[in-house]
Amino acid sequence: MTDPATDPMGTVRSQAIGDIPRRSAARYPDKLAVVHRDVRLTFAELDHAIDRFAAAMYRDGLRKGDRLALLSHNCWQYPVVVFAAARIGVVVVPINFMLTAPEVAYILSDCQADALVVEDALVPTAALAEAAADVTVRLHLSIPLSDGSDWTSITEWSEAQSDPAPEIVVADDDLIRIMYTSGTESRPKGAMHTSRSLMWQYMSCIITGGMTADDIEVHSLPLYHCAQLDNFLSTDIFLGATSIIVDRPDPAILLRTIAAERATKLFCPPTVWISLLRSPDFTPNAMASLRKGYYGASALPAEVLREITTLLPGLRLWNFYGQTEMASLATALGPEDQTTRGGSAGRPALNVQTRIVDENNEPVAPGTVGEIVHRSPQATIGYLNLPEKTTEAFHGGWFHSGDLGYLDADGYLWVVDRHKDMIKTGGENVASREVEEVLFEIPGVQEAAVFAVPHPRWIEAIAAVIVPTAGLALDEEAILAHCRKRLAGYKIPKFILTADALPKNPSGKILKRELRQAHSALAQVSNAGYSREHTR
Repeated sequence: MTDPATDPMGTVRSQAIGDIPRRSAARYPDKLAVVHRDVRLTFAELDHAIDRFAAAMYRDGLRKGDRLALLSHNCWQYPVVVFAAARIGVVVVPINFMLTAPEVAYILSDCQADALVVEDALVPTAALAEAAADVTVRLHLSIPLSDGSDWTSITEWSEAQSDPAPEIVVADDDLIRIMYTSGTESRPKGAMHTSRSLMWQYMSCIITGGMTADDIEVHSLPLYHCAQLDNFLSTDIFLGATSIIVDRPDPAILLRTIAAERATKLFCPPTVWISLLRSPDFTPNAMASLRKGYYGASALPAEVLREITTLLPGLRLWNFYGQTEMASLATALGPEDQTTRGGSAGRPALNVQTRIVDENNEPVAPGTVGEIVHRSPQATIGYLNLPEKTTEAFHGGWFHSGDLGYLDADGYLWVVDRHKDMIKTGGENVASREVEEVLFEIPGVQEAAVFAVPHPRWIEAIAAVIVPTAGLALDEEAILAHCRKRLAGYKIPKFILTADALPKNPSGKILKRELRQAHSALAQVSNAGYSREHTR
C-alpha cells in the first residue's frame, strides 16, 4: 500500500482502472449508470457498491497482486467486482461460464486463484473445478442470481463493510487482469493486462468508435469476453454513459429492452445481428432508437449489411477487429466505409500501429498477404507462465497476431486467413487443436482434423473429419457424448465425418485448407451422405 503522506507524487498522478467509477460518480452522481433486471444504479450508487466490495476484500485479506477468478453470467455485480478488485490492485480473472469443470480447473491452477466469485447456479461447477485444481482458494463468494448457494452471498458480505476501501496506488504497469484466450494452442493462454493497456484501449474505442456520455447501451454478449467488457461496458462507465445489462443475447429480450430503454447503442457479432433481423418480434420501430451499432469476430455478410442499412437508416455501423492480447481493439471500419469497403477490418485504431510482415518480419507491399502485427500501449505484457510464447509473440518489436491479411493502397486492412486454424463460431474462439486432442482420446480414432466451415447462423461452424483405425467402426453418438464430457458446448463439432485418409503435404502436414474447400457447403447440404448438424 502506498501512503499518500510518504508518496504524494504517486497518489496525485494515479489514473488506474479503479479510479474510473469514482471520477464518473463525481461528474454524474445522479445519472443512471447500470441497469440489470430490477436493479437501477446511479453512478454514485455504483461507486458506493464498488467501494464497499473493495473494502471487504481488503478486510478479508486480499492484497495487491492476488488473483480473483470471476465465473458468472451477465449481471450488475460483474462490473462491481471488476472495478472493486482494480481499486485495491487485485487481479481479476474472468472465466467463460460455458466451460466444464476440468477446463475451469486448468485456469484456476494456472492463475493460482486466491478468491472465487461465482454465480450461485455455477457454484457446483466451481466446486468441482477447485477440487481438481492445484490451488488453495482463500475466499469463496456467490453472486445471488437464482436460488442461492452454500457460499456466502457477496451482497451481505460487502454491505457489512462500513469503512471505505484503503488508498492503494496501482501503477500503470501493475498486473490487473488476466484474460484467457484459446489462441491456437490446445490449452488456453492467460493474456496479462495492466491499467496502461486497458486505459489506452478505452481511449481507442471511445475516439475510433464515436462513443459519448449520452449513449444508452445494451450489453448482451458475455462480460467474461474482452469485447463486451472492455470495448463497451468499461468505456461506458469511463464516459458516464448508461449501461443496460441483459442476461444473454436472446432476440426477444434484446428487442424488448432496446424499445423499453430507448437504447442508442448496441454491440453484437454478426450472428446476433442476423438473429435480430430474423426474429418474429422484429420491426424497424423496435430498433428505431439505435444510433450506433458495432460488430466484430467476423465481417457482416454483404446481404445482411444491405438489409440493416435499408431497415435501420438511422443506424451508423462500425466493424471492430482485434484480439484479446490487444485488450482488444486493433482496427476499425467506420460508418462512412461500410458500403464501399464492406468486409474490410478498417484502419488502425487511435493508439495502434499496424503493418503486414513476411516470414522474416519485413514489411510487405500493399496488396501482399502476410501476418498482421501491431505496436500499441494496449498490447498484453505477456502470457502468464509462458515466457517462450511471449517471446515468440513479440519478436522483432511487434506483437504478432497470428492472423493473415493485407493492407490495400489506402491502408485498409483485409483479414484473409489465420495462421493457426482458429475457429470463430458464434463470436467465440475455438482452437482446433484442443478439439482434436479430445477426439484422439476416443478409442478407434486414428487421425482427426478439426476446421471451420461457413454457416448461415454461426458464421463459422466446427467440423471434424475422423480417420478410424482399420477394421473399427466409430459410433457418432459416442463421439458426441465424449465431447460433451470434455468440452464446452460451443466447442463440440456440429458436423462429424469419416474418411479413409486426410490430405497432407509431402512433409506430412494435414492440409486443412483443402478440407475447408472440400466441405465448404456442408452447412447447406442435406441428405447428401453427410452426418446431421448437431445442435448446441
